[in-house]
Amino acid sequence: MSEVRPVDTGTPDLLCHIEDHVAVVTLNRPDAKNALSLEMKEALGELVPKLDSASGVGMNGGPESGMGVRCLLLTGAGRAFCAGGDTKSMAKGDAIPRLDDRVRRVHREHEFPAALHEMSVPVIAALPGAAAGAGFSIALACDLRIAAETAFLITSFGRVGLSGDYGGSWFLTQLVGPAKARELYFLSPRVSSQECLRLGLFNWVVPDEELGERAMTIARQVASGPPIAHRYMKENLNRALTEDLRTCLAFEADRQVRGAFSEDYQEAVSAFMEKRTPHFHNR
Repeated sequence: MSEVRPVDTGTPDLLCHIEDHVAVVTLNRPDAKNALSLEMKEALGELVPKLDSASGVGMNGGPESGMGVRCLLLTGAGRAFCAGGDTKSMAKGDAIPRLDDRVRRVHREHEFPAALHEMSVPVIAALPGAAAGAGFSIALACDLRIAAETAFLITSFGRVGLSGDYGGSWFLTQLVGPAKARELYFLSPRVSSQECLRLGLFNWVVPDEELGERAMTIARQVASGPPIAHRYMKENLNRALTEDLRTCLAFEADRQVRGAFSEDYQEAVSAFMEKRTPHFHNR
């Protein structure tokens, strides 16, 4: 049986445990469709960098026990992924009256989607239902997305008179191109799971009752792969979004050679020759 280690997030609004090298993070306000409370935002901002440090990816002597983080699985409790910002709190001004102070706070909150995108390990979003507003943006900040059949995406920002945050405009443009991204922002349609699959916003759509098991199976598969190679893959793929071909070629050459000097590469070669499953130790 897998060892499960709870991780204290400091608030019941956010749950976390580590199992089989997978950090499972659950937005836990099901009665509010997992809308982002202030406590949840602060906890997310602290938790993701902590989990990234716990990965030890690319460091000599990285974690070899079941507690080393090699994949992050982000999901929501109940029947929603995340409804975005807490509208009731936002309507009250979040108790921060000055515009400059509010802008600075949102800048701090934006460290969270950036941390997901830049995290050393692959990040998977599992959507049991709606991802709206900031929840939409958070889902797109992840590397992969698996969704229940009843799940859907909606930008929502225009419906509440706002322009959008948490990097949604950048992530969406990268995934579907500028014209479609503008359509989804300006008109704010509800995009079904099957349409999201067609657009490439979702990688998999599964029956609702199978989401948890399928998501964990994929996360375990990712976590069983080569951690150092995965880190370099993610760096390469992120760099491809903003850099030219020759810059990407130069970094690919560097990371390819560095990977070939790792013990995990030698293990992969040995396993291939011996026709067995490799066991990676993050070295």
